[in-house]
Formats: sequence, structure tokens, C-alpha cells
Amino acid sequence: MSTFNNGDIVKAHYKSGTYIGIIKEDRGQQYLVEVRAVLKHPLQGDLHNYGQTGEDVFFHERKALSYKEKMNVKKPAVHIYDTEEIPSYSESLQTAVVNYKEKLADNPTAFDLQCLKKLEQLEETHYKNNHHN
Repeated sequence: MSTFNNGDIVKAHYKSGTYIGIIKEDRGQQYLVEVRAVLKHPLQGDLHNYGQTGEDVFFHERKALSYKEKMNVKKPAVHIYDTEEIPSYSESLQTAVVNYKEKLADNPTAFDLQCLKKLEQLEETHYKNNHHN
């Protein structure tokens, strides 16, 4: 496991999404990371019953964390990000949504179709006017 300092640019896995961010603080077992871009959009649906739909399954809608939102990330889920320059938040979010939608649209199940519907709702309600760096 790598050790990071304040200001380091990292890739962090948080909940079911992956983000590029900046280390703000070492908090013992976790780092406080400020979001700068989205690499992988969080998964939709019930993570405890993943892939299932039906009356007994609550289908969660998860939006990506916002630009400069802070997250406490367990240290093993934080990795160096030295791939390239940090993409703009809005472009990275759009790319992450498109990638997730393409994955869901390839041989879609009833679950995938419900995920697509949630993503489209998120685009309309949360992401439409998102114009951060």
C-alpha cells in the first residue's frame, strides 16, 4: 500500500464508483480525497441483490460525487494516478455515464434496462447543467 501526501493526485475507489482526486488529509485508516474527475460511474440497483429486480428489491439510484466533493476513502482503495492530466469533471462524468450505458446496453437484462432508466433520470435531474472544470 502506497503512502500519499496532501496534494497528491490519486485514483480512489469509493462505494461503487472510481474517481480522480487530490489528497486533502491523512485520517489514519482513510484519506480525505477531493473529487476532480469521474473514472467509473457508481453502480445502480441494490448492491446486496445485484442483478435482481422485483417487488422485494429496492432499486437504488446512485449519482456520481460532485466536483470538489470530499470523500473519506479507505487507504487500500487509494492508488497513484499518473496516467495523464486530470480530465475536466464534466467531460469525465459524461464519458463515465456513456461507458456505463454502453456496458448495460450490450445484451441487456431486465436489471440492465432498469439501470439504464436510472442513469437517464440522473442525466436529466442532476447532470444536465454540470459544467465544472
